[in-house]
Amino acid sequence: MKPTRYFSIVVSALLALAVAGTASALESDQITRADLKVMKPRHGTPPTLRNGQAHARHGIPIDTLLNWNDHYFADGFDLFGNPNRHWFTNTVGVPPEQHGTTLINVPVIPVIVDLRNEDGSPRFVNGQPLVSSPQASVDLLINSPVFAFLDWSSSSIPTQYPDAIQRASYYSRAKADWHTWLVPSVKPTRTMVLNKGTYFFVLNDDGSCCFLIIADDRAMTAALFPPTPADTTTPMGAAINAGDITTKDISLFLFPNTLISEPGFCCFAGFHNWLIQPDPAATNNEKAYVMAFVNWLSPGIFDPQFQLEDATVASHEIVEVLNDPFPGITSGHDETPWWLAPNGFCLAFLETGDPIEFLPNSSHKVTMNGVTYHLQNHALTPWFKREFPSSALHGAYSYPDENVITALSAPQRVNCQ
Repeated sequence: MKPTRYFSIVVSALLALAVAGTASALESDQITRADLKVMKPRHGTPPTLRNGQAHARHGIPIDTLLNWNDHYFADGFDLFGNPNRHWFTNTVGVPPEQHGTTLINVPVIPVIVDLRNEDGSPRFVNGQPLVSSPQASVDLLINSPVFAFLDWSSSSIPTQYPDAIQRASYYSRAKADWHTWLVPSVKPTRTMVLNKGTYFFVLNDDGSCCFLIIADDRAMTAALFPPTPADTTTPMGAAINAGDITTKDISLFLFPNTLISEPGFCCFAGFHNWLIQPDPAATNNEKAYVMAFVNWLSPGIFDPQFQLEDATVASHEIVEVLNDPFPGITSGHDETPWWLAPNGFCLAFLETGDPIEFLPNSSHKVTMNGVTYHLQNHALTPWFKREFPSSALHGAYSYPDENVITALSAPQRVNCQ
């Protein structure tokens, strides 16, 4: 699995600073907060390796979380440049025409990042271990509007932020009591090991690890995802085999300020994916685990203009999981007509957070319990479906700020050329 949709800045200048060292006391792979000013964030979605059904009311035919399929008609071009009018979607939960609330378990797995020497031995800098933990952010995530019930204009009762966005998207179709609610639970902490040469780091002001870690995407993928079903050495493999996560869940792997880079690009702070494993006892002999890699980002990592901190990544990825739980399906699910967003992004997937990143009002702020959270505004599904007028709440194309996107993308060919 290799990330294909990235944060968009060239990283060579940043890494050159690290190698040269901006101060004589720095390690060869250590960078400073001043160096971070060149970074511009993005979210990414790695592809998967399996195909899905072309159209099925009750979702893809393997053992995975509850989902439903739909289809729509809009003129456009597919990923290969072929004219297409018929498109398909997968969505978590049940169709909006059904009554009642669907509960989706969301196990949260905190992941400690253990930065080692090249030979795998423990590494120390200035006498302190290079080990970083997300524990301080666990309660902040659980108590955030991602899971807390608040008043939103799309719901007659208090609800969670992801559900509010889903109800806004399907407002003209949804029953009044249709909800998709997330049930979080904190699972045992796992540890991921990265060896020197696959990461860069920024120390905290007190010299401890770490204000920020930047990991190579290939090393991160190998260290996070199990190479075999029996693996217990990776965080995801250990969680699966311990029963902490199941195929019916949206599993969140919570990292401590850990970004991912690819040669030439830095950095992305979150992605979502699904892992296929063989299972003779499962439907069609396969099972799939839906997951998201998220950071609870500290202020100061990115320029404030990007509005990327605290709950932004989680609120971005979880809503995208609800609308595109199986990214990379090659039979057309959640592929859309090519679109060109106001932020300049050009894609052909139903990734609801991507069209709004970096816009001046990309973040929706909510203050509760004395904490201000930055939530990702989202494009609503009618925007991807090229509906005019929009069938969403108030005829909008974005939510909760309905003024972020106010018009459809002009029709686009492949790569918006």
